Amino acid sequence: MFFDLNVPVSSPSLPQSSQSQSKKAKGKQPASTQPTPTVTYTPAQITSIESRIDLLVHLGYSVFALNQTVQRKVEPKTHINTLDPLLSLLKKRSGAVFLKRLTIILDEESEKGFGLTSSNASLFNAYDLIALTPTTSSTFSSACLTHSVPSPLTAHIISIPLTLPRLPFYLKHTLVRTAIKNGAVFEINYVGAMGGDDGGGGEVGVGAKKNWWAAAREIVRVTKGKGIIVSGGVGNETDLRSPKDIGNLITLLDLPQGAARHTSTSTPKSLVLRAQTRKTYRAVLSEPRLVIPAPSLPDPAAIAEDTMADTEMPTDQPTSVRPLDSEAGPSQSVAEKNEDASGRKKKRKKKNKDSGDGA
Repeated sequence: MFFDLNVPVSSPSLPQSSQSQSKKAKGKQPASTQPTPTVTYTPAQITSIESRIDLLVHLGYSVFALNQTVQRKVEPKTHINTLDPLLSLLKKRSGAVFLKRLTIILDEESEKGFGLTSSNASLFNAYDLIALTPTTSSTFSSACLTHSVPSPLTAHIISIPLTLPRLPFYLKHTLVRTAIKNGAVFEINYVGAMGGDDGGGGEVGVGAKKNWWAAAREIVRVTKGKGIIVSGGVGNETDLRSPKDIGNLITLLDLPQGAARHTSTSTPKSLVLRAQTRKTYRAVLSEPRLVIPAPSLPDPAAIAEDTMADTEMPTDQPTSVRPLDSEAGPSQSVAEKNEDASGRKKKRKKKNKDSGDGA
C-alpha cells in the first residue's frame, strides 16, 4: 500500500458576498445571518482532478490526501472547507482511500498567530491531516515545539519548502528531534526534483531542481533518515512518478533502500493512524472500557474431595478401641452404665456388712 499525502486541489470559484446593509440607521440593528456560500467546481477542474487520480491509481498508489492550502492564517469567519463538496463529486474507486488535508503556509505575519487555536477546533475537525509549511525561523520553531504536541489541533506534517534558493532557517537538531519524538514527520515533495513548484513560493525549472537536491540532502542529514515521508505535490500529470521510481530517487539522498521504501509505505501509514488521535481525548488511540470479571463459583467436585479428606482418618496412626462392658448392651447409654456400676458397689457393701454381723 503506497501513500501520496499531497494531491493539490485548485481553489474553486466562490460566489461574491452580498453587500452589507447600510449602517446609517439609528440604534443597533440585529445581526443578519448570511447563508454559507456554495462551493462550485467547474467541469474542467473535476476532469483534471479525476485524470490525476486515475493516473495515480495506475501507478500503484492507493491512499490519497486531497490538499487545501491556506495562506498565512485561518480566518474562522471566512474559511470554507472546499474538500467536502469535492469528495461528493468524485467517482468511487475500489481500493482507493481519500483523505482531507489542510496546509497552512506560515510567513512573518503568521508569527502573531495563524488560527490554530482551541476556539477554532470545530473548523479543523473536518480534516484528517493538518500540515504546516514554515518559511521563517520562528514559525519553524513553533511548528516543531508547540504544534507537534498531541492535542486536538496537532499538526503531524511539517512540510519544508525545498525549491527556495536556500532554506529560510537553520534546521536545529534539538527542534527536529523534538518534533519527531512528538510524532510529527517532515515531508519531502518530489515535484521540486522535476522542476515544478512545491507550493512554497520557490523557483521553477533548473533552479528548482538544484535547490531541491541541496535542501533534501540537508533534511535527510539532520533527521538521520527518521520521520520522513515523500509526497507528490504535483499539479501536472507529466511530473507524476510511480512509488518505485520515487524510492530509487530518494536513495540518491543517502538513504538506504529499505528506509527509502518506508517513506511512502509504513511511515505515512503510522502517521495517518496517529492523526486519528486528534479526535480522541488526550490523544488516546481507543476509548477505554471497564471489564468487570464475573464472580468465581466454587467447584462442587473440589468441595466433595475436601470433605472426604477431612472425614477420613489417617491410616498411619493406630486407633484405640475401648472394650464394651459385657453386661451392657451396645445400645446402652453412658448414664445406664454408671447406674449399674453404682448398684453393684452397694450390693457388695451390704453383703460384706451382713457377713460381719453373722460372725
